[in-house]
Amino acid sequence: MSSATIKDIAKRLNLSMSTVSRALRGHPDINEETKNLIIKTAAELDYQPNLFAQNLKNRRSSTIGVIVPQVKHVFFAEIMAGITEVAYHAGFHVIISQSNETYEREVINTQMMISQRIAGLLVSLSIQTERFDHLAALKRRGIPIVCFDRICDNLPFSKVVVDDYQGAYLAVEHLIHRGRRRIAHFAGPPNLSIGKYRFNGYRDALLQHQIAFDPDLVIYGGLNEEDGVRDFECLLDKQLKPDAIFCITDPVAIGAFAQLKKNNWKIPRDVALVGFSDNPIDALLEPSLTTVRQPAHEMGETAARLLLEHIHDKQKPVESIVLQTELIIRQSS
Repeated sequence: MSSATIKDIAKRLNLSMSTVSRALRGHPDINEETKNLIIKTAAELDYQPNLFAQNLKNRRSSTIGVIVPQVKHVFFAEIMAGITEVAYHAGFHVIISQSNETYEREVINTQMMISQRIAGLLVSLSIQTERFDHLAALKRRGIPIVCFDRICDNLPFSKVVVDDYQGAYLAVEHLIHRGRRRIAHFAGPPNLSIGKYRFNGYRDALLQHQIAFDPDLVIYGGLNEEDGVRDFECLLDKQLKPDAIFCITDPVAIGAFAQLKKNNWKIPRDVALVGFSDNPIDALLEPSLTTVRQPAHEMGETAARLLLEHIHDKQKPVESIVLQTELIIRQSS
C-alpha cells in the first residue's frame, strides 16, 4: 500500500492542498480547529512527510549524517545518543552508518550521505583510513564536516576529541606509583590518532619517572577483545612478563583480562591491568577494571552542536575542542 499524501488528506476533508500543507507546517493563518482536524486525519492515514522533497523545495536539508567505525561499542553508542539528542531538539534528523573499520565502507557511506543531501557530516575515522578524498568531496559541495574521537590533524575540519595523551599519562603514572616498572602497552594501530596520542602519553610517563622505554613491551594490534587476546599471546611468544599492562581500549583490556585468567596470572598481584573508556562491564569484572573514563555522551553533544554552528554559519572558523578524561581506579591495579 502506497503512503498517504497531502492530496489524500485534502480529499478526505474536502479542503485545498495548500490549506493542508500550511496546517501541517503549523502556519498561523489556519485556525486551531481546522489544524487539529488535519493533524488527526494525517495520523489516521499514516501520512509521512517527504523530507527529501521538502529539502529540494527549501534548498536546505534537515538531515545530519554520522559515520562511526563500529556501532557495537558502548563508547560509540553513547556518542550517538548525545548526537541524536542535540539534533532532535534542533529539528534535525540523523542518518547513522558504520564503516566497520574499513576505508572502503567509509567511502561508500560518505557517497550515500551525499546522495541523501545531508546538511553536515559527523565522522570518526576507520582504522584503515589514510586517504581523505571522500571527505574532500563533501567540502567541495559546501557540506560541513566535524571529526570526533578519531581524527586527522591535517584535515581542515573542526574536531572534538578527548585528551588522549593526558589520560594515558595519568594511567601509566598511576601504575608507576603502585610500584610497577615493566609496563607493557597494547597499543592498537600505530597510524590511528588515538593510538599515537595514547602511546606518547605512555612513553612520556615512563621517561618522566626515570623508567627506560622498552619497545619490546609495546604490542601493536587492533581495538577489540580478540586483539587483546592476540596481544597477550604475542607477549608469551616473546617470553616477556611485564608487571603491568596499559591497553588502548577497554575491549582490548577485556581480551587481555580473559587471557591472563586463562594462563593463571593473578590480577593485580602478578600483573596490573588498565583500560581506556570506562565501559559499564568494567565494574562487573572480578577484579574490577581500572580505566580512563571518556565523556562519550558529552563528546556526541559537543560534536553535534559544533556541526550545527557550521551549518548555520558557513564562515565559521575551524575549531578544535578537547574534553578531559578521568582516571577511574579499581581493583585491577
